[in-house]
Amino acid sequence: MLKKGNKLYSILTGSCPKCHQESMYVSKNPYKAGHLFKMNERCSHCNTKYKIEPSFFYGAMYVSYGVGIAFAVAAFVIARLLIGASLIQTFIAIVATMVFFMPVIIRLSRNIWINFFFKYDATASKSHLESVSS
Repeated sequence: MLKKGNKLYSILTGSCPKCHQESMYVSKNPYKAGHLFKMNERCSHCNTKYKIEPSFFYGAMYVSYGVGIAFAVAAFVIARLLIGASLIQTFIAIVATMVFFMPVIIRLSRNIWINFFFKYDATASKSHLESVSS
């Protein structure tokens, strides 16, 4: 299911949307303090520039809204419907979920946003491997 060449692979792993060979982020861990927004300038394999233009990732805020709603609905379903928590406990569960998963939501939103604009290119992935083996 999660193979290179699939957009879902790039979205969930945070890898280059064009070649899927390396992480777009300086640190793969979104919870590492100070490194949440730090991205590599370009992919070292296919030379794809991640920030296409200044303020490119502002569009990810719109995606973040939808991803945040999905996390909140999941927290509601788990707390209220599966566990049977009270309304106040359910509210607290939703807020805690949103706060705890904020770094993950931000990264997922950026990954989804950049994958709207790039398509996987198998030749970009292979060309680097061929140049390394030569």
